[in-house]
Amino acid sequence: MVELTRTASAVLLACALALSVPLGAAAPAASATVIAPSSPGHAAAGPVASRARLPEPTGPYAVGSSVLHLVDRSRPDPWVPTADGRELMVTVHYPAARHGAGRPARYATTEEARLLVRGLGIESSVPARELAAMRTHSRVDARPAADGRHPLVLLSPGFGASRYTLTHLAEDLASRGYVVASVDHAYESFGTAVPGGRMLTCVACEVVDAGADPARVTSARAADAAFVLDRLTGPRAAWRHARMIDTARVGMAGHSIGGASAATAMAADRRIDAGIDMDGAFWGPLPPDGLGGRPFMMLGTDDEVHRPGGTDTTWDATWPRLGGWKRWLTVAGANHFTFSDSPVILGHFGLPGPALPSERAVALTRTYVAAFFDRHLRGLPQPLLDGPSAAHPEMTFHTP
Repeated sequence: MVELTRTASAVLLACALALSVPLGAAAPAASATVIAPSSPGHAAAGPVASRARLPEPTGPYAVGSSVLHLVDRSRPDPWVPTADGRELMVTVHYPAARHGAGRPARYATTEEARLLVRGLGIESSVPARELAAMRTHSRVDARPAADGRHPLVLLSPGFGASRYTLTHLAEDLASRGYVVASVDHAYESFGTAVPGGRMLTCVACEVVDAGADPARVTSARAADAAFVLDRLTGPRAAWRHARMIDTARVGMAGHSIGGASAATAMAADRRIDAGIDMDGAFWGPLPPDGLGGRPFMMLGTDDEVHRPGGTDTTWDATWPRLGGWKRWLTVAGANHFTFSDSPVILGHFGLPGPALPSERAVALTRTYVAAFFDRHLRGLPQPLLDGPSAAHPEMTFHTP
């Protein structure tokens, strides 16, 4: 349960804030308070002089952003059965026609950010209003690029996290020519705002902390992924620019249990052509034929957790079942939250982080995720994925 406990309890910042807890050790439960470190060598966070800003996307496209509210009434919500179906908020980032056109997209609502920092006990270090106001690089409902169809990538956040915690990656993929759908899974985050002034909080955190099988989370998210695909690529598409999606080229990636959910979703849905697990333990075995020969990449921390033979034994158990193209990569100096927006936030608010600098963490995550999807959704050669690179010495390729 170590991996899930870490994920549930410290979604975006907590593990990085509580650096006195080793990566392989259990962190506080989701409902616990996490205090910003004040131990020797960790200076208290000072005043923030400027507004936080996500790094610029690296691709040639401008980026548009649309928010969708989707409700699957064909199944009950697994955490709140009395709810009227399974309710999902989805942000779609996409290649846009012109830079600077339209209103900048917000990072999060102030109330979502307030629930996050309150849940983590870090209000004094990370003011909710400042976190919510972090500058993004996408424009609301901008006119899409008119150059044909684009591959689709689904993104699933860590347990307890909201979809906005993967924004730097979503915007970068969109700038490179992908349509990216980031999904908030109902009742699985500290706070997700939905229409009507309502806020869905983490009921699932309480259920899992009480001993529920974590495979319930990955199973629910696999069904969520299938439903989102239906609503984005089906005949009655919920997004007005859905025609720009190439339905024959679909990938999925996720952080922590969101990454494990990518594997579960692929096993259940042949429409997903390629997947990435960013530092998440797998819950429930894959089918005997694995993912039917489809490509999958495991991208994790280079520590006692996710090296071959590490404390997360699910990576060793899953590796042989990945019968198609596969890679097992680890990143030196990273921690569990390196693959989210955490490095950017920690750096801005002056909080201690892992050894890997924030700019490097962002660059490595973007580079290797994009290379994987460029290879498997676009058919572009990617020598970067063939083995170690002198330009990226932090990356280790494992072949157990």
